[in-house]
Amino acid sequence: MDHETEDSEAVRVQVVSAMTDIDRADWDRCANPQGGSGPFSYNPFISWDFLEALEASGAVSAETGWLPRHLMLEGPGGKAAGFVPCYLKSHSQGEYVFDYGWADAYERAGGDYYPKLQVSVPFTPVPGRRILVGSGDGAAERRQALAVALAELASRHRASSVHVTFLSEEEWNALGDFGYLQRTDQQFHWQDRGFGTFDGFLDSLASRKRKAVRKERARALEDGITIEWLTGSDIKEDHWDVFYEFYMDTGSRKWGRPYLNRTFFSLIGERMADRILLVMAKRNGRYIAGALNMIGSDTLYGRNWGCNEHHDCLHFEVCYYQAIDFALANGLSRVEAGAQGDHKLARGYLPTTTYSAHYIPDPNFRRAIDDYLKRERRQVAWEQQAIAEHAPFKKTGV
Repeated sequence: MDHETEDSEAVRVQVVSAMTDIDRADWDRCANPQGGSGPFSYNPFISWDFLEALEASGAVSAETGWLPRHLMLEGPGGKAAGFVPCYLKSHSQGEYVFDYGWADAYERAGGDYYPKLQVSVPFTPVPGRRILVGSGDGAAERRQALAVALAELASRHRASSVHVTFLSEEEWNALGDFGYLQRTDQQFHWQDRGFGTFDGFLDSLASRKRKAVRKERARALEDGITIEWLTGSDIKEDHWDVFYEFYMDTGSRKWGRPYLNRTFFSLIGERMADRILLVMAKRNGRYIAGALNMIGSDTLYGRNWGCNEHHDCLHFEVCYYQAIDFALANGLSRVEAGAQGDHKLARGYLPTTTYSAHYIPDPNFRRAIDDYLKRERRQVAWEQQAIAEHAPFKKTGV
C-alpha cells in the first residue's frame, strides 16, 4: 500500500503478521517516544514487550480469533515511521466496546459482520494512543496514511468494518475528520489534586464519605490480613502461580473462559517487572487475594483481581485504596482502575470519557450506526454529568 504525504514524499504501509517481525526499538520509538509527556507519556500496554507477550503466549493468535495484521508505515529511505496494532477478528470477545447488536443487525440484513478489523490492545480496556506515529513534524500526515491503509486493509480482507477502541481524544477527532464514526463511553479514574498523602485525599472528601472510606479500609484488614506491594525483582514465579489462580477464579465466574494464560504472566514478569505492581493480601501466612497493576510514567493502571477467600471490602482495599496509596507514594498523578463500575465513584474515582472510532464502508449500515451513535453520545454525556454531581468531594473543597 503506497501513499504520498502532503510534501509528496512517498510512504509505504506494510502488513506484518507478528510482533517478532517488527524491530522492538522501532516500535517503541513510535509508541512511547523517549521523554514523551501528556498523550506521549509511557504507556506499558502499547509497548512491544506487552503486545509480543500476548502473541508469544498464544493468548493472541488465529486460534483464539485474534489474527495479527499490524500496520507498519515506512517513510523515505525505508525507515519505520509509524505502526498500528491491528487484528483480524472472527468474534467480538475481549474488546470491552460492545458491538454484538451491530453484528446481529448486519447479519439479519444478510451481511457478514465477521471478519472485522480491530485496532486495540487485546483484552485491555485501557485508553491510549492506537495510531503510533510518534510526535513531531509530519505526525498528522503519518496518521492519515495509516487511517487510509486501515480502510484498504479492510477491503482486502472483505472485513465489514474497522474498530479503533480506547484511542486518545486527539486520534478520535482526527479519525472523525477522516470519515470514521465516533463513539464514546466512560470509565472511572482517580486524579491527584495535590493531596500529598492518603490522609490529604481523605480530607478532600465530604465528612460522610470520608468516614465510609475509613470504615471500609479497617474492615478489609480485619482477621489479621496484611498487604504487600511487589514489583521488580521481588516478583517471583511463585507469586505468578498464586496470582494466576486468583485470575482464573475471577475469570471463570465472570466470563466463563479467561483470556490470558499462565505463560503470559511469566513473560511480562521477565520483560516488564519494573513496570508491574502486584498488590497481594495475606492471612495466616498465605496469600488470599491480589491485584495486578501496570506502571506508566504518570499513571497506575489497575488490571486484574482475584481471591480465594471472601472478606468484606477487601476488593476495595486491594484494587482502589492501595492503588491510590502507591500512586501518591511514587509521584503518579492518575489511577485508572479498569472498565465500568459506578461503585468506584464513592471511592474518589470520577467519570472520564473514553473514545472509539469505527469505519463502516457499507453506506446503509453506516447511516444506521451513525444515527445510533449520535443518540448514544448524548446519553453518555448526560449520564456522566449526572454521575459527577454525586462525586464524594467537599462541595467547597478542592
